[in-house]
Amino acid sequence: MSPTERDDPSGGMGGLDRAAAILGAFDAKHRELTLASLVARCGLPRSTTHRIADRMLKLGWLDKPHGRYRIGNRLFEISSLAPIKHELREAVLPFLQDLHHATKATVQLGVLEGTQILVVERITGHRPMPMLSQAGGIIPAYCSGLGRAILAYAEPATVDAVLSSELPRRTPRTLTRPLAIRRELASIPTRGWAVDREEGVIGVSCVGAPVFGPLGDVVAAVSATGPNHLIRADRIGPAVRLAAAAASRAYSTRR
Repeated sequence: MSPTERDDPSGGMGGLDRAAAILGAFDAKHRELTLASLVARCGLPRSTTHRIADRMLKLGWLDKPHGRYRIGNRLFEISSLAPIKHELREAVLPFLQDLHHATKATVQLGVLEGTQILVVERITGHRPMPMLSQAGGIIPAYCSGLGRAILAYAEPATVDAVLSSELPRRTPRTLTRPLAIRRELASIPTRGWAVDREEGVIGVSCVGAPVFGPLGDVVAAVSATGPNHLIRADRIGPAVRLAAAAASRAYSTRR
């Protein structure tokens, strides 16, 4: 082991691990970071962070306008090639557009990643919803319309993994007891859509429905989100369910 590695607490990490740690420092609330902020968030020594980040700049993985680091365009280009981004998004996008036109709400497409939902696509209109995740962002699965729509049809082991993780109370209305969440999940197949009633953000509700693959397994969910007076489950739910069903047929025929 070199002297540098002995002085570096990340010495056991490989180059890709360090690059992953740097990329992991960015999220929807931290899109641009100074070197000091990047060091604090990635947990690597300053010299290591600077060296790896400099290499990532040359590769196009990072960009550094005005002295602040941000995700580079090359990663965006690569991410667009991912099957879940390309095939699923291409199949579902027309139905998201139809749903947005019909409901005038923000509509989203999400997939389950571990215990959270990755937002693959999002369409919004003139009504700003800054509290919602942009495409590429993550939201909790246990208390979101997208997450519940997927979990209601997921394997028991998947549901157990989500409900055994931390379930923080995001608002006074958030369901945090696993038994209460399981009861909510059990009610979803009967009506065909999931509901989030101000559980993520006060004043905002969401209705989600599952998207199925060619083998009948749940692969994603679509949702309509907006202010409570706009998102009424009894009115929006059928439209979301129909959009998800049409998206399921389109996705299944492409596989």
